[in-house]
Amino acid sequence: MPDVFSSRVRSKIMSSIRSKNTQPEKKVRSYIHRKGFRFVLHDRRLPGRPDIVLPKYRTVIEVNGCFWHGHKCKNFRFPLSNKKFWENKINGNIKRSGKNSAALKKDGWRVINVWECHVRKGNFNALDKKLISLKNKN
Repeated sequence: MPDVFSSRVRSKIMSSIRSKNTQPEKKVRSYIHRKGFRFVLHDRRLPGRPDIVLPKYRTVIEVNGCFWHGHKCKNFRFPLSNKKFWENKINGNIKRSGKNSAALKKDGWRVINVWECHVRKGNFNALDKKLISLKNKN
């Protein structure tokens, strides 16, 4: 099935997508702030500029978009047009995230990944367990 938008309109839509301060990221920040955690945003000193950094707990939280990181959920499918480009783009994102996570772990950081689809549903159960675990370790 071809794209429902012209290539010019699709380009404008895609260029307006932000990489920082997305709605899922804001929801996660609000949630963890209510839980009493204080954090730093997009710390340039760390590999990949993690979305949320909890320095006190030496932990980073990455809020991943299902489309951009190829999450195996109902919200993700490869676009039908320009397939090769999108496969390379999304697989590159996955590879880069893995590389950044490995570098952070090597430096002694904990990495928590939160998926956009869970945030949309308000499902913070997995994140909550990890946050409780962090508080108990300190």
